[in-house]
Amino acid sequence: MNNGNVRKLVVAAMMTALIIALSGLYIPVGASKCFPIQHMMNILAAVLLGPGWGVAIAFCASLIRNLIGTGTLLAFPGSMIGALLCGLTYRYTKRLIPTYAAEIAGTGILGGLVAYPIALLILENRAAALFTYVLPFLISTVGGTLIAAILIAVFAKTKALAYMQRQLHTPANRR
Repeated sequence: MNNGNVRKLVVAAMMTALIIALSGLYIPVGASKCFPIQHMMNILAAVLLGPGWGVAIAFCASLIRNLIGTGTLLAFPGSMIGALLCGLTYRYTKRLIPTYAAEIAGTGILGGLVAYPIALLILENRAAALFTYVLPFLISTVGGTLIAAILIAVFAKTKALAYMQRQLHTPANRR
């Protein structure tokens, strides 16, 4: 593993740890727990690390949150689909507004729709309907996206964003 990947692994581990440390901060909406910190991290991972790392962070955070009892199985589809979509969007456009929109669409709409069969078949929630989780997931992801947009704006204004991106994507021998 080269130094660039080690740096990315450390940042990914810190992001996962921060998600877990803040996992007590959620908004209960129906059977789901709206967790804006995850969505904020999806966007930060997209901008700093890339889609693969973002999905890995979302998976690890969802798994750990489920193991310690601060999450539900519904954490997997929303967080991972959102991380993938916003990561790919940022990779191919390098634009923030489409990245924010991709997180909202990926988590809020697609993740909400994919949560339905999980709720129905695994959680045995017979009251769930196809669009049951779309609104709660949208509430969560819009909140997390707003937090991420504010953080990224501050990072960009202070030049910290460019510095972090450079540190994570430049080989050690070229710095």
